Amino acid sequence: MKGIAYGKSFYEPMRHQPTVAAALAEVCRISNMDRQKIIDLQTSYDAVAEEYVRRIFDELQHKPMDCRLLDRFAAAIQEAGTVCDLGCGPGHVARYLDARGVKVIGIDLSTGMIEQARQLNPGIAFQQGNMLALDVEDEAWAGVVAFYSIIHIPRDEVVRALIEIKRTLRPGAPLLLAFHIGEEVTHLDELWDIPISADYAFFQPVEMAGYLRAAGFVIEEVIERPPYENIEYPSHRAYLFAQKPAA
Repeated sequence: MKGIAYGKSFYEPMRHQPTVAAALAEVCRISNMDRQKIIDLQTSYDAVAEEYVRRIFDELQHKPMDCRLLDRFAAAIQEAGTVCDLGCGPGHVARYLDARGVKVIGIDLSTGMIEQARQLNPGIAFQQGNMLALDVEDEAWAGVVAFYSIIHIPRDEVVRALIEIKRTLRPGAPLLLAFHIGEEVTHLDELWDIPISADYAFFQPVEMAGYLRAAGFVIEEVIERPPYENIEYPSHRAYLFAQKPAA
C-alpha cells in the first residue's frame, strides 16, 4: 500500500502530526480524488495488513529482478541522504534498502500497514502519509522508491502525484517507480477472503513515461518483465528509473 509524509528526514523530528481526518481533508481540498475512496483505500489495507505480511513480506526472496533493480538504486544513492519508500506497506522494500546501507523512511496511507512495518522493522522510521499531499519540506529526500503505490491514483491525478514527489526530491535525485502493465482499472470488493473496496489501475509504460515527463522528470530507463509464476499476481510489470533534473 502506499503513502503521506510527516517529518523532514529519517533523523529529524516531525514538524507536526495532523489528525488523519485533517490530512484527508487537505488531500481532498487540493485534488479530485474522492474523499470516500481515500477512506476506503486506507481501511481496506488496514483490514488486510496482517494477511499482507504473511503473503507479501518475504516476496523479494523470490524476485531476483526486483532485487537487482533495488541494488542499482541503492548503489546510486550511496550516502547521499534519506530515501523514501513511498507506499511502503509492511516495510519489506525499506528493509531491503536499509540492509544495503541506505537511510530510509517508509510512508503509507494505512495505519494498519504502518503498525506492521514498525513491528517488523524496529530500526526504520515509518509514518502515515498520502502521496498526493506529502507533509515534508521541498528537496528533503535523496531518492524515492514507489513500488505499486501509483496504481491507487486515478489517471487524472497521476501527474499531480508525480509533481508532488518531484517537489520532495533534491535536484538530480532518482525515482524508481513500479506498476502493473495494462490499461484497465480493476475494482476489488474482496482480497484473500477479506472485504475491501479498492481500485487498481494498470498503465502502459509509454503512458507512465509521458506522465513523468509532464511532471518534469527525465526518464533514464524503462524495464519490463513477465510475472513470477506462483509468486505474485500474474501481470506483466514495469519499472521506470527517472530523475529530477539537476539544478
